[in-house]
Amino acid sequence: MHDVVIAGAGPVGLFLACELRLAGVSVLVLERAEDPGSPLKRLPFGMRGLSAPTLAALYHRGLLDEVAAPRGVEDGPAAAHWRQQPRRPAGHFAGIQFFHDDIDTAKWRYRLPSPAGTSVMVEMQHLETVLAARAEALGVEIRRGLGVQGLDQADDGVTVRAGGQAFHARWLVGCDGGRSTVRKAAGFDFAGTDPEFTGYSVEVAMADPDALRPGRHYTPTGMYTYARPGTIGMVEFDGGAFHRVQPITLDHVQAVLRRVSGVEVVVTALTQATTWTDRAFQATAYRKGRVLLAGDAAHVHSPLGGQGLNLGLGDAMNLGWKLAATIKGDAPVGLLDTYFDERHPVGAQVLDWSRAQVALMRPSPSSRALEAVIRDLIDTRDGATYFAERVWGVSLRYDLGDDHPLVGRGAPDFELVDGTRLGDLLRDGKGLLLDFDADRPLQPLAGRWGDRLAYVAGDAKDRLGLSAVLARPDGVVAWAGETAPDLESAAEAVSRWWGERGEA
Repeated sequence: MHDVVIAGAGPVGLFLACELRLAGVSVLVLERAEDPGSPLKRLPFGMRGLSAPTLAALYHRGLLDEVAAPRGVEDGPAAAHWRQQPRRPAGHFAGIQFFHDDIDTAKWRYRLPSPAGTSVMVEMQHLETVLAARAEALGVEIRRGLGVQGLDQADDGVTVRAGGQAFHARWLVGCDGGRSTVRKAAGFDFAGTDPEFTGYSVEVAMADPDALRPGRHYTPTGMYTYARPGTIGMVEFDGGAFHRVQPITLDHVQAVLRRVSGVEVVVTALTQATTWTDRAFQATAYRKGRVLLAGDAAHVHSPLGGQGLNLGLGDAMNLGWKLAATIKGDAPVGLLDTYFDERHPVGAQVLDWSRAQVALMRPSPSSRALEAVIRDLIDTRDGATYFAERVWGVSLRYDLGDDHPLVGRGAPDFELVDGTRLGDLLRDGKGLLLDFDADRPLQPLAGRWGDRLAYVAGDAKDRLGLSAVLARPDGVVAWAGETAPDLESAAEAVSRWWGERGEA
């Protein structure tokens, strides 16, 4: 019997498996596909943007350099038309760009320079390859060609049926995508809004590649994005009628492209094609008994803005250490419940962000009028900064019941005077009590949790006015002490996340 079975060997399942193994938990990953490779995971359609919290998570686990190494992604055909612009785009909202030179990073008081940065483009297949290699190096067992077919729960575990076999585990986590078998078999409620459009991502050859203007364009019937010679994304507001209902043919792609663009293009070859919609649904609970959900199994939305991958990896980072502590008997009461408490609101916010973009894309006079207003706002310094905070994930903060503005946010990458960075100190998946003030050492607080909480004393080059910081294993600040640290509040914070051990 394994401690945890994870359904799905995508980035979310693999990253969660790494987090669990880092804590010494036994993990089996079951994946339906026999071959992890797919053209849709490679350029141009496999390009994904990683946000600040995701980059910080990879950095904290020593994976950032390997994930971000191939820089050719930013030179792919899907990004080619951005290079023609005189200003550096920083992201977009429903196709409305904001630019780096408009963003006021001085407003982000608690961000320090870090190797993690705020955004990086990666290829999905490369990301999965890196995570699979790390998982296997940590001792995760990955079984491919075994999709989950059903499950049975008991008080002490779960039996998972896959490929005619039965697998037993203490816990099951569904990371098996938007059509999750685990979610359906366990009876989770999935609530949300139905699609308004069918989206297409296609690679084609055309008789005249110059017939379409490069870039993103709103039209009376939808929207399309074109990068020469033949990478096209387009949206037709048909209520999602064509998504996964029949094969995507050259004639169909040509007909939709003509309707959406208003140009009588001639498509001579169809190399790749896939569809998607703006369907936005979320599980009303992330746990039922010993079954949990993460990633697209817990929430689905349109790929607009590219936040789905980041949302799922954030689920994995949040859940991993909490589930491991629960399995090992180290978790304080209610720790696992905080997974839903913290991540469900984040998912709901991303779904609404997606819906808001759809509202701007509708082919109607009111949407075009609203688009003009948003363009004016996003072109201001405050507007660009706000959209950057949301798109890059800089504004992410969990409500941990503490008024300090740093608590609930990702820990700044403090650099100690000896050159050590906070990011280096989280590699082993333990919590961290960082004490800048040698006059009032906090080591006795950490000593009782030495196997789960590291204590490091030393001044920082920029301590941001703090004397001490307590970071959870996921890099989230659980407590921050000012110039005269309140030892009682620090003890309460440690106990909340690591439980009581011995006398207070």
